[in-house]
Amino acid sequence: MSMLRREAVRVVVPASSANLGPGFDSAALALAVRDDLVAMITDDEGVLVEVVGEGAHEVPRDETHLVARSMQACFAWLDVPVAGFVLRCANSVPHGRGLGSSAAAIIGGIVLARAMVDDGRERMSDLDVLQLALAAEAHPDNLAAALHGGFTVAWLGADGRADAIRLDPHPGIRPMVFVPPDEVLTHHARALLPTDVPLADAAHNLARAALLVHAITTEPARLMTATEDRLHQRARAIAYPDSLALVDVLREAGIPAVISGAGPSVLAFPELALDATAAALASGRPWRIEQVDVARHGAREVPIPPLA
Repeated sequence: MSMLRREAVRVVVPASSANLGPGFDSAALALAVRDDLVAMITDDEGVLVEVVGEGAHEVPRDETHLVARSMQACFAWLDVPVAGFVLRCANSVPHGRGLGSSAAAIIGGIVLARAMVDDGRERMSDLDVLQLALAAEAHPDNLAAALHGGFTVAWLGADGRADAIRLDPHPGIRPMVFVPPDEVLTHHARALLPTDVPLADAAHNLARAALLVHAITTEPARLMTATEDRLHQRARAIAYPDSLALVDVLREAGIPAVISGAGPSVLAFPELALDATAAALASGRPWRIEQVDVARHGAREVPIPPLA
């Protein structure tokens, strides 16, 4: 019979940027911006949640919190009854900005709960984690990157089950993220997408998506062509006009740039950080600009630092 660990358990989980231009709902890159989750089983019933950092004033502090709900789903999957637990979330992933905050919460919660069960890792594979996460978020791109780290390609089978592969990005890949002050809700952005696309545009994206895998893993010099998109970015322009304008400014300056996920953040791959920064400042918007590493690892348990 599975036993619950009584000590506190800590998991970190990365942000992610999906689509990367042509890889709609499939390609994603994990970013070294992480949410830090700590939880401990209690004998008292109920869930107590503490949140600091990004989204701290917007999210619930009870069992309806997305991380807590994901933990409860994992405990149920493992058939391990839990009276209650305390959860502390130190968030660094911006909310509502197209950087995979919900995927980080879902994957982080499941991996955290799995780690709190003594044989959880043996009973629940990473593929099982992905399937369970898919019940909370219908598309596996960000989920796969949050789970595996690196560069991922994810897909749904004919049976609706998700699968993914992880590839190592080229060591020269170091993205720059431009985060605007305003949010765009993913379901609002998705509602703007057309139900049908021209065959020529579909063929265009298929070729670029295939090239994207090569560019990210082997030849970053191909990223300008590999990040071209005709399917979703301009179709959702009304949701993030300033972001799309920044993408155009960056690309005209020779810097590969895309809308991150459903937006409104922008992801760029500059050779020189100064070039991208200057272009962003010239746009006249208060972008929060950060150059980040690729997260080589996905959600994983890490030690809790000792008290000072």
